[in-house]
Amino acid sequence: MKKILITGANGQLGRELNRLFADHKQDIELLNTEVVSIEEKNIVAMDITDFHQTRDVIINFMPDIIINCAAHTAVDVCESDKENAYRINAVGPKNLSLAAKEISAVLVQVSTDYVFDGNSTKPYTEESGTNPQSVYGETKLEGEKFVGEICEKYFIIRTAWLYGEGKNFVKTMLRLSESQEEVRVVSDQFGTPTSAKELSKMIIYLMNTNAYGIYHGTCEGSTSWADFAKEIYEQAKKTTRVIPITTKEYPTPAKRPAYSVLENKRLKELGGFTMKDWKDALTEYMEEVFDL
Repeated sequence: MKKILITGANGQLGRELNRLFADHKQDIELLNTEVVSIEEKNIVAMDITDFHQTRDVIINFMPDIIINCAAHTAVDVCESDKENAYRINAVGPKNLSLAAKEISAVLVQVSTDYVFDGNSTKPYTEESGTNPQSVYGETKLEGEKFVGEICEKYFIIRTAWLYGEGKNFVKTMLRLSESQEEVRVVSDQFGTPTSAKELSKMIIYLMNTNAYGIYHGTCEGSTSWADFAKEIYEQAKKTTRVIPITTKEYPTPAKRPAYSVLENKRLKELGGFTMKDWKDALTEYMEEVFDL
């Protein structure tokens, strides 16, 4: 039985990983910045930006695998909170890398499509050049670099448009449908909606290999935010109309990549696991969460 430590355990991905690992009867340590309870399990409070605290917790638990789901993901807030974004998204992974190397543990670092500039017209592969356009993307890329430079055994997994338990785009659209006849959604940003369950299954698959390195992990296919919203309403049998708008009509502090579709090239080369099509993954999520 492998001992697994999950940081950011109260987030969408952390919660899903906990559920799947429970099914596999793994020995799990759940960590978060504050003490909370997930499915009758207490989560230990740990600040990944504090090296000494991080090292002490890791040395005490001695995990075989560390999965870092902790991040400053408020993309627009990062623009005005650069110091904190750097501490969480870059220094945190650095601290985890140093501790992981000390005990020869595997580190799984979850990253993002925001490391790319969005100027491509075809899906980004793991070999594509990075060029982040936001503080969030810049700090996540710095975190990747620390992991790659320090760790001997690591998986960096870039994902996009994640949804699962907790606040997410799917739930926001369904909430708005209860009070609005129409919603305005950006139609000129393209990516791939990815369920936390599919990403968790990919992580578990990779954990059981030694094919270390950088991976892209999104569901198959691509869409715009507006068409994603339309698919949500269609599957939920909602009559709310989606009004497509441009990015210029919905200005935000942080620049979003116009095109951030990721190609799971390395995962496909391994050949042992394939992510579901994004529409199929959405259907599974809707059935499980909303009993549709």
